[in-house]
Amino acid sequence: MRPSQSDGPPSVAVDQPKIQTPVDQIPRVEPLSKYGNPKSYEVFGKTYYTLPSSKGYVERGIASWYGKKFHGKLTSSREPYDMYAMTAAHTQLPLPTYVQVTNLKNGKQVILRVNDRGPFVGNRIIDLSYTAAMKLDIVQQGTGLVEVRALDPRNYQHANQSNNSDSYSEVKELDSVKATEKQVIHTEDSAIIVSADGPQVFVQVGAFGERENADQLKNQLSGLNLGNISISSVVHNSKQLHRVRIGPLATVESADDTVSELNAMGMNNHRVVIE
Repeated sequence: MRPSQSDGPPSVAVDQPKIQTPVDQIPRVEPLSKYGNPKSYEVFGKTYYTLPSSKGYVERGIASWYGKKFHGKLTSSREPYDMYAMTAAHTQLPLPTYVQVTNLKNGKQVILRVNDRGPFVGNRIIDLSYTAAMKLDIVQQGTGLVEVRALDPRNYQHANQSNNSDSYSEVKELDSVKATEKQVIHTEDSAIIVSADGPQVFVQVGAFGERENADQLKNQLSGLNLGNISISSVVHNSKQLHRVRIGPLATVESADDTVSELNAMGMNNHRVVIE
C-alpha cells in the first residue's frame, strides 16, 4: 500500500485533533501473526520473501505513507488499519516487527509496529501510517529518505535505559541548532550523522568484484544521458566491490525518473541507495 491520487490526509477541521500528540510504540514480545507471514507471496507479478527473523535488519531508502483511502480496512495481519496509529507496512519483515525509523534529513525518529505488507510500487522500503509520516515531517512531500532499524523487544528496555535521555533531546532540539552544524543522532546500537547537506541519493546499477566489469558498465551507461556515472569501491565481507552508480540525484522524483528510464532500457538490476 502507498498513497495514490485518491488517498490523502484527514480533514483538518474534523480529524486533526485526534493526532495532536501521537505516541510512539513501545516494543513488546509478541507471537507472529497468524496472517501475513507466508514464506513468499506475489503482488503485481513480483515475488516477495518474508524474512525468517528481523534480527539485525537495517536498511536505508525511501519511505512513503498511506492515509484515509485505507483507514479502517484490514491490513495483511487482519488488523484494521488506523491512520492515526504508529504503524507501518513492509514487504519482508515478519508481522509484527517493531522498527525505529529515522528521517535522514532532519533526524526525527519514531518507533512503529509493522503490521501490514507494502509498499508494492516504486523503490520504497516502508509505508508509514499518516501519523508516523506527520511526526517525521514527510506528509507534505509524500516521501522521505529514512533509515529503518528493527528493534528487539527482549533487549529494548535495557538498550533504552543505557541510551541516556540526551539522545531523545538531541532529536527534539535539531530545529533550534544552526543548519551548518552536524548532529549525531543515537540509535539503539549506532549513530546517524545529520548535516545541513542532507543524505545523498544514488541509483546503483551494478556491483562487481572485478573493476574491469564495473568499467564496462560505466562506459555503457555514459552515453545514455542518465547523469553523472561513477564507480565507488568498498570492502564488503573482506572482498572489494566496485559499485556503478548514477548520481547523486537531487530529489526522490529524479531517482524515480532514472529508475523508469533504466527499466525502459531493459536494465532491471538496480536499487536506490541512500548515503
